[in-house]
Amino acid sequence: MNILDDLIPEPGSWYIMDRGYLDFARLYRLTEWSAFFVTRAKVNTQFRRVYSHPVDKSDALLSDQTIVLTGVRTAADYPEKLRRTRYRDPETGKVFTFLSNNFTVPAETITRLYKSRWQVELFFRWIKQHLRIKSFYGTSMNAVKTQIWIAISVYVLVAIIKKQLKLDGSLYTILQILSVTAFEQVPIEQVLTNFDYSSDDPGSDKQLLFKEL
Repeated sequence: MNILDDLIPEPGSWYIMDRGYLDFARLYRLTEWSAFFVTRAKVNTQFRRVYSHPVDKSDALLSDQTIVLTGVRTAADYPEKLRRTRYRDPETGKVFTFLSNNFTVPAETITRLYKSRWQVELFFRWIKQHLRIKSFYGTSMNAVKTQIWIAISVYVLVAIIKKQLKLDGSLYTILQILSVTAFEQVPIEQVLTNFDYSSDDPGSDKQLLFKEL
């Protein structure tokens, strides 16, 4: 949560966070900077409803309310009104409650913004599961983006090779094979098609993790 203390909010921008970042003093700082946020509400959040806005329940919306916080500490941390939107996921039936400081966009936009955040989280989960990036060689924004793009580009190229050559091995195994034969002057088709994928071991003595490419 300390990242919110280091963050310099950009007026007019949106910050989408899960409820692990629910700190009303820090969220109020975003409001003071004329930035917008969407976050998940906790079940024990104390509030008073000021007004209920009409909603189109065909969009799986349950309610769209203007509220004020009534907790002793939270009311002091965030003294202005908030928007409270409740949404039921049509696929899982799970109900989500969102808080925002934006009162102008449609209620369904609030839910879609948070869903977009979830897609970003799934993307980073995919990175952790497939790209095996354990550390970064540089910590600047450009260095991190460059390393991620290189890793994704390698992954996609190997996926294309796997499809074109109709290989049975996993992408991870193919990456391992390429990592230990990177400096051998052998046609890539020969290297990959002659390997016994049933063993699924390109060579433990020379094996390199993808993170070391």
